[in-house]
Amino acid sequence: MEDQLKKLTISLLAYAVQRDLSPEMLCRLSNIPVAQLQTDKQPLTPKQVGDLWLNAIHLSKDTLFGLHFGESLQLSALGIVGEIIKSSETVGSALTIAASLTHLITTAFTLEVRQSDDSFSVEFVPTTPDWQNSTTSVQTLDLLMVFVVHELDGLMMKKISPRAVSYGRSIDNIAEYERVMRCKPMMNTTTNTITLDKKYWNEQIITANYELQHILLQKVSPLKDTLAEKQMLKTRIHNYLLANSYLGIVSLEDIAANFNISARTLQRKLKEEGINFQQVADEVRKSLAINYLKAGSYPVKEISYMLGYNELSAFTRTFKRWTGITPAIYQKNYN
Repeated sequence: MEDQLKKLTISLLAYAVQRDLSPEMLCRLSNIPVAQLQTDKQPLTPKQVGDLWLNAIHLSKDTLFGLHFGESLQLSALGIVGEIIKSSETVGSALTIAASLTHLITTAFTLEVRQSDDSFSVEFVPTTPDWQNSTTSVQTLDLLMVFVVHELDGLMMKKISPRAVSYGRSIDNIAEYERVMRCKPMMNTTTNTITLDKKYWNEQIITANYELQHILLQKVSPLKDTLAEKQMLKTRIHNYLLANSYLGIVSLEDIAANFNISARTLQRKLKEEGINFQQVADEVRKSLAINYLKAGSYPVKEISYMLGYNELSAFTRTFKRWTGITPAIYQKNYN
């Protein structure tokens, strides 16, 4: 079974070539061996994917790299997921199918499709509360939203424009978003949503092939069912802590209960993966600390409290161990 995220990554590298960037350099800077892209046995890590986005932005000098990548992307880049979408009978069924398969492409967002009397909407729901501070999440959102609009053109064989587009964050270059999305975007709203005229919902797709879709869905089902199981326990715990960071860093016992195993078993399984719970929790704390400091919206003392440190001095010592500088200096240098 093909790795959908890896296939999308290869498409990103192909787009980089169009931008006169070296895919070999991007891979080298992101610590992605070419051999890893050629096999399904070794999935890409979140750090590799995140570094790839950061390096692509840096080398292209394009802070809207995800937006422009999405503008150039085609359904074929999604492999089997794209084929399933193309085999839908109507736009409505294509979007519904796409929403159910989004997790095969990214874990940063889920898709929710809603209908009203005269319109329907596609909402991109973040899986982590601080997604606005993650370069990977922001770029992925831009990619997904523009991709939906532009691929509907190909499915319906006509150019469409949304009724409305909203982003749950600020936008620096509104004119460029308006050009790409064909609609002046609203920003700092409560959701990331594309709203379209209801007349498109039942629009026929000329590539519809139910027999092929049925076969492909059967093929992809085992992957959907085993996706979570294939993830290492440390990755599942890391993602859980990030997604629930608003609760603070929860205890080992709480995590074990969430995964329906004993604390002792959880410790043993993590040891087999060469790590312990405290190390996973520290990785999450470090990630959150850096994101909060980059955001520039929180005082260092408040960030310390948000991350579960009783004393600012303890957070300062730990952060200096992680990065070599204090959180106050890090925030000042970044902003």
